[in-house]
Formats: sequence, C-alpha cells, structure tokens
Amino acid sequence: MPAEWELHEATWLSWPHPGGCSFSTCYREVVPTFVHMVEVLSTSELVRISVSGLEQERQVRSLLNGTVPPERVEFFHIPTNEPWCRDYGPIFVQRDRAPQLAVVNFGYNAWGGKYPPYDADNAVPIRVGKALNLPIFDRQGLVLEGGSIDANGAGTLLTTENCLLDSHRNPGWTRYQIEEVLQGALGVDTVLWLGNGGISGDDTDGHVDNMARFVAEDTILVGIEKNERDPNFQPLQENLRRIQEAKLNHNRCPNVITLPMPGPLLMKGQRLPASYANFFIGNEIVLLPTFADVHDSQALFILQGIFPSRKVIPINCCRLIWGLGAFHCLTQQQPISSKLSIEPEPQKSTVLATEE
Repeated sequence: MPAEWELHEATWLSWPHPGGCSFSTCYREVVPTFVHMVEVLSTSELVRISVSGLEQERQVRSLLNGTVPPERVEFFHIPTNEPWCRDYGPIFVQRDRAPQLAVVNFGYNAWGGKYPPYDADNAVPIRVGKALNLPIFDRQGLVLEGGSIDANGAGTLLTTENCLLDSHRNPGWTRYQIEEVLQGALGVDTVLWLGNGGISGDDTDGHVDNMARFVAEDTILVGIEKNERDPNFQPLQENLRRIQEAKLNHNRCPNVITLPMPGPLLMKGQRLPASYANFFIGNEIVLLPTFADVHDSQALFILQGIFPSRKVIPINCCRLIWGLGAFHCLTQQQPISSKLSIEPEPQKSTVLATEE
C-alpha cells in the first residue's frame, strides 16, 4: 500500500446528497467547500467523482463550471449512501506484476452499523475496480474503514484498537488475526496500534486519521491537546506515548512531530470532531481543514514546514465538520500503477460509468 504522498493518478470523492444522513440540514452550506476542494485538487491531478447518475452529474458539472477545467474531472455513475469515500472507497495497492494496480475490498458497515442503509457504499470498491478493469482482492470478512489506517508506504501501518477490535465491526477477531489480513492484503509487516478512544465527537470509534498521520517514511505527526481539562487530553497523550515507544519496520524509531488541536467546536451543544490531522496530501498541494481557531495558523506553519514542495491550502471547515468529517474523510487517492517517479499520462475527459 503506497503512502499518501506518493504520486497519484487521481483522487476519488463521492458527491453528497441533500437527503443523506451527513448533510441533510446543511447541504447548501457545504457545497461551496466541496467545489473549492475539487478546484484545488484539480490543479495537480485528475479528480474522479462518484455520482448517483446522469442528473446528479449534470448538477455537479454546473457547480464546477468556470472554476474547474472539465478535462480535470471524470464522473462515475456509482451510487452511494454517504460522501465519506475514505472509509468505504477502494483501497489501492501496487503489485510487482501486471496489472500493477489492484483494489482491496474490505467490509464496510457504516462504523459498526450506526447509519443504515450502507449497501451502496459497501459496493463501491467492486464497482470502481470493475470500472477501471483492475483486479479486486476480496477481504470483506474484515470490516475496515480507510480512515482507520494510515501507511508509510514502506511496510508500517497505524491503526487503533478501539476501531478494528470493535465488536460491532469484527466480533471475535484477535489482534493477531487482523494483523495477518493487513499484512497479506496491504503488504505491511509492522502494525502500530494506538489506544482505546478517539477524539471527542468522533462517531467512528477512534479513526487514526483524526489523531496521528505518517508524513514521511520515518515520521509521524501526532495530534496533542494541551488543555488537561479537555476530554481529548488523555487519549492523545496515550497515543503520543505509544508512538514515542514504537518501532517501525526494521526496528527503527519514528521521528515524532506534534500538531495542536483546535479548541472545542460545538453544534447545538454537541462537540464536533474538529482536527487538523484530517488533512489530505495531493500531488502538489495539501488540503488543510481550519476552524476559525487561534491554532489555525500554527497548524498551517507546521504542515507547510513538513511539505515544503507542496502548497498547503487552508480551507475553513466550520460547516463541513457538521457532517463529522473533513478532507481526509472525503477523499481516496489512486496511486500511479508503479512506484517509478514518472508523471502520469495525460487523462481523457470522457465520462465513465458503471452499470446501474
């Protein structure tokens, strides 16, 4: 499984629905953020968007008209229940034989069955694999969301106990059994487990992409909360301790960089899972969620220092986070077919579709 910072052929996302669970009361408010996200991504890579059908495709084309070159976007008629492509979308892996790219299809049950229906989302990896004519490796027996793992592209993967060992996802599974599947499906040899508990307001039971991220083969960016009275303080300190004591593959110690958390962000009294760690690394840009918070500028400074050859684009997510996720949750990178450092071939603007 390549690291996110390796060269992409495209980035996938799923356009939201006004009637979905995530943005049913604020669809109009979040659409401009989706448009801005596509606009930024399209400057350095192809954007592939799943839509329910021709009518939604026309609507999205109209929204993007004038801001995104049409040749930088491809639409796929792949119905979805919700827009969180990171969690149910295809996880792409590179192979040493043709075809060099393949799709791994893990099970998906909407974060432990919290938000039915999820049948359309669970079918997305197979539909994407068929649309791209790629091999599909079925690992549906293990329920795993893409936001619950983070890989360094060199054999080490981050995840959390609270999520993958959850009885509503993988009842009866042991840590050893899960590691065995991850090693076989994703080509990793070391799995680093963070502790029980995610950030406050996170309905995913502790997705790692809100707390700790690989930013280089040997470097992990770790979210920390400095306010000891904040409920995020203890679980994030435990994550920091585990990472500082961890060993990467080949028994290497990771470099650790800390990242602040924004202050509490509430909607109708509910704490929202706002986190700067939910950034997305594109080919030439980094999408950084910001929250009109005093820590925004510090997060931008840290990320720009980590990625000097990419432009870090801060985008206000005070509305987007109403859906309980941000840019990393909404995207899924499709790497180039091999790890060779070559530019991807020019893309066609043809609209592709799977069968309805």
